[in-house]
Amino acid sequence: MYQLEEETEADWWEVEALYDLCFAPGRTALSSYRLRDGVPKVAELCLVLRDDWDVLASVIRYWPVRVAGKRVLLLGPVAVHPTRQGEGLGALLMSESLSEARRLGWERVLLVGDAPYYSRFGFKKLEGVVMPPPTNPDRVLGLELQPDAWRGVTGDVVKFSE
Repeated sequence: MYQLEEETEADWWEVEALYDLCFAPGRTALSSYRLRDGVPKVAELCLVLRDDWDVLASVIRYWPVRVAGKRVLLLGPVAVHPTRQGEGLGALLMSESLSEARRLGWERVLLVGDAPYYSRFGFKKLEGVVMPPPTNPDRVLGLELQPDAWRGVTGDVVKFSE
């Protein structure tokens, strides 16, 4: 049994430790992290999943960015503890958080990831949306939470500002 909750400040160290465990040591050097620097995450979409012993099993985070002046959700990172992979926890966090994003009125989501994995959630390769280098353009994926939300939205992904 798992408990799904919004991430709190008290979760920060444990969440960061899980990210360190699941990703390369240089993860914070990725271009997507530059888009997050100094920008508050979208707290109501940042979720943690804990087991019966209150151990963190999985986490997902979202950040706001802009493309062509439009507000966009940047999904990631999402991580599942190595001992819990294959249980569908990442998919659960994806489904729950994307449903909540839609309910909250977000229109479009962006991520950098593997199309074969994320396509099952409806993500497709975005043409004309450019993440800061050195991002592989084939890994820039988008999802429309509202019909035609990505239509005409092209250009550089930039740090969010009001």
